[in-house]
Amino acid sequence: MIIAFADLVELIKKNSLSLAADSRKVSINGVFVFMPLSLSSHKGLRYPDLVFIEDAIKNGAKYIVLTKENYEAYSKEHQVNDADFVLTENVRQALGELAQAAFGTENYPIPVLAVVGTNGKTTSSYLLKHLYKECGKRPAVLGTVSYHWPGYFEDAPLTTPDCLTLHKALADIKKAGCDVVIMEVSSHAIDQNRTAGIEFDGAIFTNLTQDHLDYHETMENYFQAKAKLFLEMPKKNKAISVFGNDEYGKRLAALCPHSQPFFLHKRGSADCSCMITESPILHGQLKANTPEGLVLEHCYNGKKWELKTPLVGEHNACNILGVECLALQLGFTIEDLQKLSTFQGVPGRLERIYDAKKNVSYFVDYAHTPDALIHAQDALRQAGFKRIVTVFGCGGDRDRTKRPLMGKAVAEASDIVILTSDNPRTENPEQILDDIMPGLAGAKEVHRIANRKEALQYAVKISQNGDAVLVAGKGHETYQILGTVKHHFSDQEILREELCK
Repeated sequence: MIIAFADLVELIKKNSLSLAADSRKVSINGVFVFMPLSLSSHKGLRYPDLVFIEDAIKNGAKYIVLTKENYEAYSKEHQVNDADFVLTENVRQALGELAQAAFGTENYPIPVLAVVGTNGKTTSSYLLKHLYKECGKRPAVLGTVSYHWPGYFEDAPLTTPDCLTLHKALADIKKAGCDVVIMEVSSHAIDQNRTAGIEFDGAIFTNLTQDHLDYHETMENYFQAKAKLFLEMPKKNKAISVFGNDEYGKRLAALCPHSQPFFLHKRGSADCSCMITESPILHGQLKANTPEGLVLEHCYNGKKWELKTPLVGEHNACNILGVECLALQLGFTIEDLQKLSTFQGVPGRLERIYDAKKNVSYFVDYAHTPDALIHAQDALRQAGFKRIVTVFGCGGDRDRTKRPLMGKAVAEASDIVILTSDNPRTENPEQILDDIMPGLAGAKEVHRIANRKEALQYAVKISQNGDAVLVAGKGHETYQILGTVKHHFSDQEILREELCK
């Protein structure tokens, strides 16, 4: 029997029917949504074997949501009187609407804010969390490091979870009495419409640089995937903050006329003055960049102010400006923004471990793209450290084309390079290092040590007074993936052990 989608929505609301997109997880008399595989959208939609529909019915599913084409294919070879079928053109979007009904997230009463971009998502989300918390609010964060809110904490398996997990989290966050949801949204999640059924009240676009081309294949596909959140998931008058220095940010701002851009100017390149306009623009200029932190001068809507922060690096100045630009649109005052001066940083994002005996600073950072590596090294160089020593590698089973680019990024900005493993996964670690080596052709000094623990020990051994040692790639992660197995591994733990010897 075929029933209308609207009728299924009402049945879910009335009878609290369970939802599943995995045939093994269906409940008796529940709803099974036959989802396409997690492929990039430019490759078109592909669905798994129709046998999973039969498995779902055997496991107790009463309602099956699928496309007309899949229903016709299934009905040719199977009985269709064992369940009710609901036909839809867009299964992923349908799952979001059904999730609204199942978890009560329709007309969600709490603001949901998205942070989108290749780099800076985590720091920006934690800056937002800090601002809300210091202003007396109860924020929830869903992102790369963890999913957490008052009374709940979980290490994050994905930057942006699947659609059902998201809606359940939103329901739990509402019950916990939170005031805002801050969410890192990955390009994969947008492309696969994992955020279906969620209306964002605000969004930040931090930047776009090469990453995830194993999935998107081209930078244009990558940009279009991120742009969807701003263009195809609209909420009227949604606050949008866009980095105007970024070329893709300029394109996005042109596509979103009501967005507000923010700019970072080099020292001495502008007088940081602006006119009052209908759509204010936030300008920032670095007045100081030292090992102790930044001093950032602002101009917005004809007003000027300064912010001092212990964060280092121009990229963090950009993160701060992006958050401030969104916050001003959401009703925060300039006085409120001063609370960002007490933000100490994010685990694994230029997280400093200081060796007082040798006067060496070790910075553990999640940088795993060429652009992120450049920014991290530049941040340390501009802060005035004597030498930059960089320990890095590349993940296995991921975009191979960026490996020599990452090598080149490190070669150009570091005094000493220690090449090692990241998460090799099922690839030969030495082959990964071989792929990186062409980019290191111009490096001043290179040491190749595939064992990451030994590489860190060597970095501690050779570091000298006034050095900054950048340990890049894994950041907050407390594991290393060898083959298909996760082994406990923490850059921070190993560094601290070595410094205590």
